[in-house]
Amino acid sequence: MTDSVALSLLELAPVERGASEAASVAAAREVARWADGAGLHRFWVAEHHNTGNIASSAPAVLLSAIGAATERIRLGSGGVMLPNHPPLVVAESFGTLAALFPGRVDLGVGRAPGTDPATAEALRRVPADRFDSEVDDLLGFLSGTFPSGHRYEHIRAVPEPTRPPQLWMLGSSVQSAQLAALLGLPYAFAHHFFGARGAAAALSAYRKEFRPSPALSSPYAMITVHVVCGEDDEHARWLAAPAVMSALGVGGGARTDPFAGPKEAAAQEWTDDERQRAEQLFAAQAIGGSEKVAGRLDELLAETGADELMLTNNVTDVDERIRSYARVLEIFAKR
Repeated sequence: MTDSVALSLLELAPVERGASEAASVAAAREVARWADGAGLHRFWVAEHHNTGNIASSAPAVLLSAIGAATERIRLGSGGVMLPNHPPLVVAESFGTLAALFPGRVDLGVGRAPGTDPATAEALRRVPADRFDSEVDDLLGFLSGTFPSGHRYEHIRAVPEPTRPPQLWMLGSSVQSAQLAALLGLPYAFAHHFFGARGAAAALSAYRKEFRPSPALSSPYAMITVHVVCGEDDEHARWLAAPAVMSALGVGGGARTDPFAGPKEAAAQEWTDDERQRAEQLFAAQAIGGSEKVAGRLDELLAETGADELMLTNNVTDVDERIRSYARVLEIFAKR
């Protein structure tokens, strides 16, 4: 963590072609151990389903293992896709984590399914227009209080930890920022999505409309950024190419197929159009050597005024992933 902005990690447990998903889950725990020792503030894991390139399908289960392997870093979800799960189950799962790891648990929730429509249906997908009421129910279960006469007034989420999880609202739009502001919750904007836009507008709306709550007295916002910091610009692009290749469907594969390795991505023939689109994705995130990454992160922080920066990437080699993050820490340590 720096004096001016907290640094955290979002882990997706990326899967490389020919490697096992079990190895990707084990690698996520290894990255968490490193982050804990390196002094990063939070370590979040994402929820995705029925996809061959991301193995983080069960955040609460994975966080339990990560919590046991770490000592001080905050643990959280980035996020739990709330309409996929009954709010009571989410409250009990994260209440259990908070009981096991007091004062260390965040619960980030979002409204997207994190999967395809058929899988969403299998997961208990509820209509998007019920998301606000689902959040209200979750808040009630986490706090242990519902208004008199509420249908869940006499239902408790067990266990009730002495230090409940901190609820975060996640999103990639002004709409999600406004809901976070209305409820007085911390907000995380998913700028790391390839093609994501509007972080500055969302965070501006969040601060403008924020209402203090028992959870938070003043606005607190974080942005997540796809960051690959290589030995130099060329090395970073080499490491980042598999994720961009997947996002653009280069080579005819599905976006949910396991990621190609860097050598395979480098050997792939790209059309001029694909290269141009790849450049646009590279430019929007923070991909390059230390100087380029430092400049881009400074730009994003200046544009958004974010209080916290969460780094993520889909580099499948765990050693390269850790080295990439370590270079970013070195950038901030020198300031």
